[in-house]
Amino acid sequence: MKLRIVALGQRMPAWTDAAVEDYLRRLPREFAIELVEIKPEPRNRGRSVAQMLAAEARRIAAATEGWRTVALDEHGEAWTTVRLATRLREWRDRTESVAFVIGSADGLAAAVKHNADVIVALSALTLAHGVARVLLAEQLYRAASMLGGHPYHRA
Repeated sequence: MKLRIVALGQRMPAWTDAAVEDYLRRLPREFAIELVEIKPEPRNRGRSVAQMLAAEARRIAAATEGWRTVALDEHGEAWTTVRLATRLREWRDRTESVAFVIGSADGLAAAVKHNADVIVALSALTLAHGVARVLLAEQLYRAASMLGGHPYHRA
């Protein structure tokens, strides 16, 4: 199964990169995963937020074309880790490729959310971009561990 994390933002703190790499490295081989970083639009060029999000949306669409898309948004569905594991199993069994999209400082354009297969909230809290990456990577690892019968997850 192919997984992709499409994340707006570059040059994360070293701790973020180290944590994400650690969790992604631990994933079983059946989950081939890649991190695709997309440069966010500059916030100082006199354009509206909507214009910047639209430009980012075009790059997100290119990075997710042909992939089942999960948009991460604080107003999305609240999934448990068990629900994530169930969905990963379903997607894996159907040999679907899945892209998880983390927006920029201003979130995601309405078009990205509209075109997503599902919108999921990592938390009702507002998370720093790097924390969202680490949380997603850890939850993917936890869900995959559950599917493999590994005792990492204790409910």
